[in-house]
Amino acid sequence: MRDVVVAGGGPVGLAAALHAHRAGLSVVVREPRTGPIDKACGEGLMPGAVAELAGLGVHPHGRPLSGIHYLAADAPGAGATARFAAGPGRGVRRTVLHDALAAAVAEAGIPVERRAVDDVRDAGDHVLVDGEPARHLLAADGLHSPVRRLLGLDVPAAKGARRRFGQRCHVEQAPWTSYVEVHWSPRAEAYVTPVDDDLVGIAVLGDAGARFDDLLDDFPALADRLTGPRSRVMGAGPLRQRARSRSAGRVLLVGDAGGYVDALTGEGIALGLAQARAAVACLASDRPDLYERRARRLAMRHELLTRALVRTTAHPAVRRRLVPAATRFPGLFGAAVNQLARPAGGVA
Repeated sequence: MRDVVVAGGGPVGLAAALHAHRAGLSVVVREPRTGPIDKACGEGLMPGAVAELAGLGVHPHGRPLSGIHYLAADAPGAGATARFAAGPGRGVRRTVLHDALAAAVAEAGIPVERRAVDDVRDAGDHVLVDGEPARHLLAADGLHSPVRRLLGLDVPAAKGARRRFGQRCHVEQAPWTSYVEVHWSPRAEAYVTPVDDDLVGIAVLGDAGARFDDLLDDFPALADRLTGPRSRVMGAGPLRQRARSRSAGRVLLVGDAGGYVDALTGEGIALGLAQARAAVACLASDRPDLYERRARRLAMRHELLTRALVRTTAHPAVRRRLVPAATRFPGLFGAAVNQLARPAGGVA
């Protein structure tokens, strides 16, 4: 009987497998997709994510990120800047991050099976994963987690709830900044992340139905800077996902599988990596019941700030005032950014 089956071979699932291996647990990853797995995301690793990866001996190639720079689409040149106090972040292509973690998993000798998890059954002192016994199952299978649905932990979206989507492409040109730029328009945000010496990631967040090029038209100053060839656009969403619980007996949900608020604050990978570490610590002590509280504590500051921002910036008047307010109160802006950026540390 395996100690741990990890459903999902993205960054969070691979990190969970590495933590389990280090804890002396027998572990297998179940992931039907092959090759480096790409995804529409901002590709900016906060300092907390860089620290989590370094703790696993994983150092993906990318560009150092100094902090966050907010800009208003209707006031080019003006903006608010917050430097990361806990050291630099890193702009890393999603495929590069996946390759670095996959190499570490292969070096550790952790098996990766090219199949999905299709059935999960509670057997008391173990769990049956597609009929095969395992002591625990870690579900790190993403925003639209099949395991979450199998367990009946999905919470349907409220009628009339706002549905936000993310879209991303890459532009082949030298970065012009060491910051993650967040450009604000009345209906969307655009994220600029340097990910290599000759590559810049452009991600836009907006409501359902908006096309990437239409949203980019909201940011003429940014559009004028984009001079190189563009890759195809990838999309993800709806971003808001809820789970009734992050645990069900011997099954734990980590990362986006356990629920997601929005990509607005850019901390998804850092939070998922910290949850993977916390989940494995619970399994290593055979106390999966402790995970719900620990995961909630890890997510608390991120979810509170993200919910507040998403709720308030749904109003056009607030969106217009956000960047001027951040510029007027740089200390408050910097404190908010660094609350999200700092490493998670241990969780009791």
